[in-house]
Amino acid sequence: MTRAVLVTGASGGIGAATARLAARDGWDVGIGWNSDHEGAERTKAEVEALGRKAVLLQGDLSDPEAIARVFGACDAAFPRLDALVNNAGVVDRPIRVDQVDLARLRRMFDINTIGPILCSREAVLRMSTRHGGAGGVIVNVSSVAARIGSANEYVDYAAAKAAIDTFSKGLADEVAREGIRVVALRPGLTDTAIHGKGGQPGRAERLADRVPMGRVGTPEDIAEGIVWLISDAARYVTGTTLDISGGR
Repeated sequence: MTRAVLVTGASGGIGAATARLAARDGWDVGIGWNSDHEGAERTKAEVEALGRKAVLLQGDLSDPEAIARVFGACDAAFPRLDALVNNAGVVDRPIRVDQVDLARLRRMFDINTIGPILCSREAVLRMSTRHGGAGGVIVNVSSVAARIGSANEYVDYAAAKAAIDTFSKGLADEVAREGIRVVALRPGLTDTAIHGKGGQPGRAERLADRVPMGRVGTPEDIAEGIVWLISDAARYVTGTTLDISGGR
């Protein structure tokens, strides 16, 4: 049976690269997106060009009802869900903690923490042998920020991602005997549009000299790790965190 993966935040960057590489490896792909319809359509065309089925799944992952709709549409599109990649995320402009307000905190945690947890709940309801499923894999895209703290820039973002690391370990232990593997993956500095959305379009290149390997990562560098984790080659990998960061 053809396997299906749902990748959130797949209209560009790491998510789009993950969709392409998953299609390369024989997966059908649910392309999660929120506001970038053009990017989502481009990812869809790239997946289809590789001979795989692609379905656009639009939804604001800070909205529980939208998450339910996304998974309902996924159910209608594919016989079953074999993997979930919680990739969608958001940053904001760099500030110190003494400048943070509640609205920003809520946005950071709604999208970076609560959304992935709710998506994981939906995946478990479909994958778990406890609920009649056939097992599966959940990869939660975190960030090296969770480990280094991102002082003077994004301590709130770092905290939201650290919560995902802890959630991933707990969930992995919870569902390990129900056929589900759960892994967190922490990208380092990566050349994606997320820096521009946070008001620092040149941030990755500016900080490249802090990376022991001397360069920033590409979306494909990260996506190769993700598609390995959802593959059978990683069948004994769960409850851990993989850094893909050039040594940072």
